[in-house]
Amino acid sequence: MSSERSGTALLAQERRKRILELIQEEGSARVTALSSLFDVSEPTIRQDLEILDQQGFVTREHGGAFLRSVSRQVSELTLQHMDNLDKKALIAKKAAQLVRSGDRIILDSGSTVTELAKCLSSAQNLVVITNAINIALIIGANPACELMVTGGDFKAPTLSLTGEKAAAFFRNIYVDKLFLATGGISPSLELTYPGYSDLAVKKAMIDASKEVYLLADSTKFGVASFASLGSMNCVDAIVTDEGIEESTRKQLDALGVRLIIA
Repeated sequence: MSSERSGTALLAQERRKRILELIQEEGSARVTALSSLFDVSEPTIRQDLEILDQQGFVTREHGGAFLRSVSRQVSELTLQHMDNLDKKALIAKKAAQLVRSGDRIILDSGSTVTELAKCLSSAQNLVVITNAINIALIIGANPACELMVTGGDFKAPTLSLTGEKAAAFFRNIYVDKLFLATGGISPSLELTYPGYSDLAVKKAMIDASKEVYLLADSTKFGVASFASLGSMNCVDAIVTDEGIEESTRKQLDALGVRLIIA
């Protein structure tokens, strides 16, 4: 009996971890949606959210919860995921070398792509399309670049616009290069994300692009988040750091994905 209780507790801890990852990605979540997503009762989800509230991660509200740091992040224009910035800065610098004057590019949201935007702050003669508010402010300060920003629903943790309106923006355009972000790369090399809301946007970005460059540091490998965009063979190349393992290099080569080491 004790081992059964231990197993149940472990399942609950893993579920709460996934719920927190989703809220850290989306900014908020409703009890009804979480109940359906995790296939557990609404009282169970309410208990999960209460525990996450007590731990200081979220604030409970009627029918759901929101990320406690949202107000600060938006007012300070800071992103939720700011770890491994040294690796991300190196990757961004390498990715910037792939951009040529006259290029039309899409910049996805996220901390690594934000570092790339900083590297392009003095670039010449670019057309930049983005769904990230913070990236728009960086590129918009450069009068030598033409900037377009999607519509969509605001997502505070990534300071980005998402949903059907954001995805629809990309359906009638065609660009030279997309610089794509990911939440994690599973052991089978699928691109994974903590939530579903961005999947349609990212698919539309990929469909609109001649070349797709994934920007991901080596700690993203082996991480299977909740939602999958599909196999990494949807990208042409990945820009990462030297921490990538040899076995992963061989997997990428088998998929035909070019490896660029920063």
